[in-house]
Amino acid sequence: MDTGPDPIPESPKSPAARSLWARLKQHPLVRVGPGLITGVADDDPSGIATYSQAGAQFGLGMLWTMPLAFPLMAAIQSMCARIGRVTGRGLAANIKDCFSPRVLWFAVLLLLAANTLNIAADVAAMGEVAELVTGVDRHLMTAFFVFLTLGLQIFVPYHRYVGFLKWLTLSLLAYAAVLFTVHVPWRQVFLQTVWPRFTPNAAAAAVVVGIFGTTISPYLFFWQASEEVEDMQAGKSGPDSAAAPSLLAEPAAARTELRRISWDTWSGMLYSDLTSYFIILATAVTLHAAGVTDINTAAQAADALRPLAGNLAFALFALGILGVGLVGVPVLAGSGAYALCEAMGWRFGLERQVGEARGFYAVIAVSVLAGLAIQYSPISPMKALFWSAVINGVVAVPLMAIIVVLASKKSVMGKFTASKSIVVLGWLATALMGAAAVRMFIPD
Repeated sequence: MDTGPDPIPESPKSPAARSLWARLKQHPLVRVGPGLITGVADDDPSGIATYSQAGAQFGLGMLWTMPLAFPLMAAIQSMCARIGRVTGRGLAANIKDCFSPRVLWFAVLLLLAANTLNIAADVAAMGEVAELVTGVDRHLMTAFFVFLTLGLQIFVPYHRYVGFLKWLTLSLLAYAAVLFTVHVPWRQVFLQTVWPRFTPNAAAAAVVVGIFGTTISPYLFFWQASEEVEDMQAGKSGPDSAAAPSLLAEPAAARTELRRISWDTWSGMLYSDLTSYFIILATAVTLHAAGVTDINTAAQAADALRPLAGNLAFALFALGILGVGLVGVPVLAGSGAYALCEAMGWRFGLERQVGEARGFYAVIAVSVLAGLAIQYSPISPMKALFWSAVINGVVAVPLMAIIVVLASKKSVMGKFTASKSIVVLGWLATALMGAAAVRMFIPD
């Protein structure tokens, strides 16, 4: 079976279509890359639940976690993007070449399991929120969102589908808008961000572990590296352009491309990090201030806001959950499909037709439909989310170490290895996640 995505042949377009594309590609959302989508996918519904619990339980006392997480998550993601663009291959393909098959399959199989459980939690949250907004049964709404995301991934070519995802990233602005509907003590917010006051007990440690675990997640690593490859295969000037070569094959493009990756990734992670900060803040000044300290799902957080902050705050929070869910679920399913196909040597790529990459689309379909099936099983979405967090905690630390090693190896990256500052941040992120993983297995 052929490996990897072959260059996509040029496709004829009418003059009207070419004119439309010429106008659309000037829009800022078209020019940003995988970093923005990856950042928004990080704030998926299960992540919103974690940040909401942090704000509800500890008020302003957990705001400090997001400024700390930002440079660490951005460093790891920028290394993933660099690996994809420099080598022209995804993360799994590079791991396959440089490490033992056991290392590769340990990461890939656990990634698939964690992603499926995370999808189950995310689509359940989307169904619950949709029921709150529309009154339609949550199971029907869950099925609707599952088949919507599945249909878009399978039947819409990547160069069009990625534009849809980029527009959905604007849904994160809903969480900033929530803050305009409530009173925010900004002086206290600033002080608690830079000098937090909370008791570092077992409960606080568990929430910190949850925050960092949901902020720095393995599925984001595979997705961003593979999306750099997708962008190369789709061409940099539109769907009818020839595939761009890797930077190892065309070093002259390195300065422009690596600068783009740096800007795209750091700005995308900043957008994600600020949104997480706003979610903690919004729930801190509403739910925690009203004595609501236990939040289990994103839908519960949205519903709890309604009597405290009004229908507008509820609607904005709910809109954000649905919007980021439509980004997060495809990223979860797609990242697992990229990883498995690279490990197996199958053809892959969202730009391909179904007949050209049956295995790739089959993995996506199985992952999403399995997430739907869990809704009708004895496994609760919260249990699914718990086990997803456990699996991610197991696989994240060795995988992050592998990413730092790959990004530092001249045999892999040539002269485009990651800078020393990024490598140091990568190792700090790995150490922090290692401590979080150890804490996760220590009983309170």
